[in-house]
Amino acid sequence: MVSNKKEQICELLKGIETGDPAAVSVVNEDKYIQHNPQTHEGSEGLAVLFKRLSKMSPHVNIVRVFEDGDFVFAHTEYDFDTRNIGFEIFRFEDNQAVEHWDNIQPRKGPNSSGNTMVDGLTEVTDLERTEYNREIILSFVNEVLIKRQFNKLNHYIKNNYMEHNPRIANGLSALQSALSMPASIQYNKNHRILAEGDFVLSVCEGTMNEVHSSFYDLYRIAEGEIVEHWDTTEKIPSQEEWKNKNGKF
Repeated sequence: MVSNKKEQICELLKGIETGDPAAVSVVNEDKYIQHNPQTHEGSEGLAVLFKRLSKMSPHVNIVRVFEDGDFVFAHTEYDFDTRNIGFEIFRFEDNQAVEHWDNIQPRKGPNSSGNTMVDGLTEVTDLERTEYNREIILSFVNEVLIKRQFNKLNHYIKNNYMEHNPRIANGLSALQSALSMPASIQYNKNHRILAEGDFVLSVCEGTMNEVHSSFYDLYRIAEGEIVEHWDTTEKIPSQEEWKNKNGKF
């Protein structure tokens, strides 16, 4: 059953297609905190943005949507003049969205295993294992991605691993090779872990080819192992380019 919060966020994101200012009514303008550095504060900023984007005849495909307490997070595909893949996070208070984060990158791929950035399973299962799965990803991010203890990769991932990053193939060895490349990907800090059932999203900060970046990684877990992964990586603009003062994270 889709929750009311999920429905509200789907309607909000679909408002990008129409430019209808009513789509942003779920946002509490008095409390709204915007973490996209390119967007002005408040629901008025969103309404103006949606109106501008609607002139490009956009298409918004909400591939997956999840709920974790006061948070709703969605995996999305945007087709404007270019195609982009994004993750959107909204925090709710009193049935209204009061805070927003996102991470968007151009769509690329498919990868050498034939996987796109959005295909794969979408239905949430194993709701009773949500906290167990959250702890698995928290440990994986800290040990493998931040501390770079790649000898522990096989504690979390086996050869049935399916990868949706356009640069990496399926399987444990391909992932290990990609993560081990000098100065390519460096995770420095984990900011948030959100989970519903077998899906877990991590929000991290680090560098990609020495460029300050944000990493959003969505994992699917089965029987205690990471079996599928999607992600987006986005350059964090310098502070003088920000249109609000709230920071990316």
